[in-house]
Amino acid sequence: MSILFSPLSIGPLRIQNRVVVLPMCQYVAQGDGLLRPWHIMHYGNLATSGAGLVIIEATGVQDTGRISPNDLGLYNSEQEARFTELLAGIRTFSPAKFGVQLSHAGRKASSQPFDNPNPVPVDAGGWLPSGPSPSTHNDRWPTPHELSRSDIESIVDSFVAAARRADRAGFDLIEIHGAHGYLVSSFLSPVANQRRDEYGGSLENRMRLATTIARAVRAVWPADKALGFRLNGTDWIEGGIVIDETVAVAKTLKGLGVDYISVSSGGNTRAQQLPPMVAGYQVSLAERVRKDAQITTLAAGLIVTPTQAEHIVASGQADLTGIGRAVLDDPRWGLHAQHALGDKTNYPRSHWRASPEAWPGFPMAHPLRA
Repeated sequence: MSILFSPLSIGPLRIQNRVVVLPMCQYVAQGDGLLRPWHIMHYGNLATSGAGLVIIEATGVQDTGRISPNDLGLYNSEQEARFTELLAGIRTFSPAKFGVQLSHAGRKASSQPFDNPNPVPVDAGGWLPSGPSPSTHNDRWPTPHELSRSDIESIVDSFVAAARRADRAGFDLIEIHGAHGYLVSSFLSPVANQRRDEYGGSLENRMRLATTIARAVRAVWPADKALGFRLNGTDWIEGGIVIDETVAVAKTLKGLGVDYISVSSGGNTRAQQLPPMVAGYQVSLAERVRKDAQITTLAAGLIVTPTQAEHIVASGQADLTGIGRAVLDDPRWGLHAQHALGDKTNYPRSHWRASPEAWPGFPMAHPLRA
């Protein structure tokens, strides 16, 4: 058996393989944060992709904490009920574990994500975003409201309330979004955070929001369920967060009961200098966190082929591989990867006719490639 398709424990949570479907925003919630038929189709499809874990897209802990007016939320009872129904249905046909990424978009909130993203004005259903300091990530955005201490406490309370809802809905895992320039990420980043109080300046202060949320969520999230945190390994700009700081944050979060770190990068400023978009361009960041923080780590960023994913986990660069756009392109990515790596495929029973064991046309449709 390949390493990629061997089981792994993420803290208390046992998953059947190391393929993780990353959270990918769909922007179809139509303004009320509720799951729609598209989400039912989308996540039901991903549940049969062959992945061991599927993480639902960035889900706002507050109405004004969503990336866009068309994002999902988990801040009211109707949203919770929809998630409960979704997960109950999926579990009638899929063994995949399901997580949700809890998020506050901060100064990048109230956006129109399609076709050259721009802020959504208040008179068009948007709202004034908020952040650690009155500075924008992008000159097209309005100056954000600088969060007060009471504002911060309210946001922490919202993460806790969303975690309780996620537990009742039946999620196996929570991932707190602390990357890509959203609220927690902007507090961590020196290019976004110019505060002079206990939330700004030193790394200890800049990580205070992250550690406060982690501590508060862990206190209400059941011990038999996993808690993760997504972090930027770098902001890709001089003066931004760097990998040594991310390692220090990861060590601190581990001590607070966080079970894994998902390592990404960028998004705090439009002036970032991104590297060439080559396969696995962020994996070295995950490798540093895994090695130096001694915590279970999820690698992401242009992981496309089965052999690439297998090499990442087999060589010890990361414990888990995050598959994003590749699984949108091929919703059976995990099943096809099993075949490519020489493992026995595990097709859903109703789709057995399409498996390589039962379909003579499989080699023609999928020439053995890895």
